[in-house]
Amino acid sequence: MNTQKLIDLLNYLIKQPIENEWLEFKHNFHSHEEIGESISALANGACLQNKTYGYLVFGVQDVAHKILGTSFKAKSHKKGNEDLEHWLATRLNPRIDFSVFEFDYDSTIHISLFIIPSAKTQPVEFLHNAYIRIGNVTRKLSEFPEKASKIWRKEITPFENEIAKSNLTSADIIDLLSTQTYFDLLKLPYPSNQEGVIKKFIAENLVAKQNSGYAITKLGAILFAKDLNEFDVVKRKSIRVIVYKGKNKVETIREQIGIKGYAIGFEGLVDWINSQLPANEEIGKALRKDTRMYPEIAIREVVANALIHQDFFEKGFPMIEIFSDRIEISNPGIPLITPERFIDEYISRNEKLADLMRRMGFCEEKGSGLDKVIFNNELYQLPAINVLISEHRTKVILYSYKTLNETDKKDKIRACYQHACLKYVSNEKMTNQSLRERFKIEEHNYSIASRIIRDAIEEGVIKEEDPTNKSRKYASYIPFWA
Repeated sequence: MNTQKLIDLLNYLIKQPIENEWLEFKHNFHSHEEIGESISALANGACLQNKTYGYLVFGVQDVAHKILGTSFKAKSHKKGNEDLEHWLATRLNPRIDFSVFEFDYDSTIHISLFIIPSAKTQPVEFLHNAYIRIGNVTRKLSEFPEKASKIWRKEITPFENEIAKSNLTSADIIDLLSTQTYFDLLKLPYPSNQEGVIKKFIAENLVAKQNSGYAITKLGAILFAKDLNEFDVVKRKSIRVIVYKGKNKVETIREQIGIKGYAIGFEGLVDWINSQLPANEEIGKALRKDTRMYPEIAIREVVANALIHQDFFEKGFPMIEIFSDRIEISNPGIPLITPERFIDEYISRNEKLADLMRRMGFCEEKGSGLDKVIFNNELYQLPAINVLISEHRTKVILYSYKTLNETDKKDKIRACYQHACLKYVSNEKMTNQSLRERFKIEEHNYSIASRIIRDAIEEGVIKEEDPTNKSRKYASYIPFWA
């Protein structure tokens, strides 16, 4: 944050009628512990007052709000041999990402400023005690159990609503975000002035009005940032694509890390991924020699879903890894529904992100994406997709072509289940014949399909639509959840 924006922020803060739960003024430094207690109190107070940040300002008289200046140099001050900022951070629980600024209000007035993020999910403690401000007095939170209870019950602010960069002008918004891309993708006319652009971005929750200026939300940054490196809080969510030489990670051919917001870079990302994929050999009558190994719509949908459904509160970033025999597309976080129900159920933890991505045409409507992935996977005669869930990540694997004899029993059962799901959501039923068509099994080898169906029933992933039907020839099958 530059000096002028810090001055503008200070001018806004001193206009507050009195000190309050999220704002505290001090003239000079008194003790290290007092600062730690104030950070705890202001974080908790900001939470209770629905403020994004609390503020601790050195250099302002606490009653008259007169700007006096301070001799306290917060950035360079030490506690023993340790920087004060680090000493404070390591004694807060949870460790919140507060910021410390020093600036000159004019040639004779120096200011030190702490900007403190609101508490989330639990009170912020300093040295094992949580604090709160009552009026202009800092007290232990334990003395006010009803306030502590409100913090514990406070709903988590969605990632999309959190602030990525604050204290901005309308010109800053235009500089940092590709506003033209938003209007182009939604096929809307570009407003004739900055005010019209900002108004639309506020309506979409991409920008927020804040203090005397504006702030860019994390939703705005992650979608429309010209350079994600300008936003420390989201730059670690940049997409990474790695191409390996063989079937393992021993040798890397090339690697790309995206720096643009998802909306700006999505088409280029998908095009680049497809350019790294081998072309398929002719298989039966379905494909020509110039066809890519994997259906482009499947790549597009799976990549879009990895971006949309990631857990932004988990460490890590979306990643696409291309091997000679498969593509692995993964994202931080575990899904909110079991992978077996991806095709017929829909829950997103990032609803606003998902809504905008759909409206901009990057993915299908709710619940209609995975069926297209499975349909095109079958058209290209590829093995069934696989979804793997680890402790902190979700991975979707698309495999290159294999003959039926090259696939193992689990692969065949998974393909049979996905085929049954696809038929069911298409208002049809899986039969021996439809499964033979999926695997390109000749009619006289119907027993091969029957064996796969029997294995899938025993595995519990499909069931007979009519158990009383004794005719195997006309039997039909549905997913276990139908």
